[in-house]
Amino acid sequence: MNADVHTSVTRIADLEQRSYEIQSRPKTAWETGEYVFGRVTKRPDPGVRIENPRGRRVELMEGETVVGALGTRRATRELVGGWRDVGDDGLLDILTGGGVLGRVTSASPFTQTPVELEYEGHVVIDDAVSRMSDYGLTAPSTTPAVPVVLVLGTSMSAGKTMTGRVITRVLVENGYDVAACKLTGAGTYEDVLSMEVAGADPIYDFVDAGLPTTVVPEATFRDAVRPVLGRLQEADVIVAEVGASPLEPYNGAAVVDMLEDHVAFTVLCASDPYAVVGIEEAFGHSPDLVAGITTNTTAGVNLVEELIDCSALNIQNEAAKDPLENMLLEALADA
Repeated sequence: MNADVHTSVTRIADLEQRSYEIQSRPKTAWETGEYVFGRVTKRPDPGVRIENPRGRRVELMEGETVVGALGTRRATRELVGGWRDVGDDGLLDILTGGGVLGRVTSASPFTQTPVELEYEGHVVIDDAVSRMSDYGLTAPSTTPAVPVVLVLGTSMSAGKTMTGRVITRVLVENGYDVAACKLTGAGTYEDVLSMEVAGADPIYDFVDAGLPTTVVPEATFRDAVRPVLGRLQEADVIVAEVGASPLEPYNGAAVVDMLEDHVAFTVLCASDPYAVVGIEEAFGHSPDLVAGITTNTTAGVNLVEELIDCSALNIQNEAAKDPLENMLLEALADA
């Protein structure tokens, strides 16, 4: 019995093409990253779509079956919850478009109602519960020897992915072989795919490392993502996105620590100018460039440059391309 829809967190296991069984298990035996089979309890709100393993957004219908992975989300602007919050009724919510499953405990009034599933069982292959860590990348556990352009944010939805895409395009147009990765956040596929569209090759994220989200113990996170970094060594430069904020419980600070010696250029995408000040104070130094939502108008740009000693650019404007290119090329030449 295979599900009607396999979400994008199943892409590393290729469950669409495999035979498996469904086995109900008590919640006391559940673990992060296990693949779970559920049935949609009611028709989702219009516009709510879920990623399939190729990153395409598909609509679900009442009664359809779905496979996702147990995980935890701590989104400041959308949903909070996890698999440990599932009650005795066995109801699960799809916490991310990529198919992370748990139960919502807090939701922004501005986010759409998540898809609800009724738990039917765990995915079992060869008499063993199937989990993401079974399919995580293996490679030499090393930090990059090549220069890194690090894209951070003051929060989720601050403009990081668009910024990473623009930076990737600029570097590719200047002859660099660019590898791209998203190292923290909550499992979806579209963010890292956008860097592939911009010309990055290869692309990886923490799902490739076997994690549904990076709300996990720091030691678990570090062990999982080191092989991802090991797969990027053939590039001229790595564009690395840190999802959410490094101050949130997604292990962003661990990424900063792991990459610190190899970062040639840091871009901070901010939701507002005062958030830039907060990140600067928390880490004790300024980024090389501020971008994202706070730069949408000249008022935001001017206030950022008044508050901290740092340039700010709305990199979606064509006029920003030349100064961005100059800053990147100068930083990489010195790396």
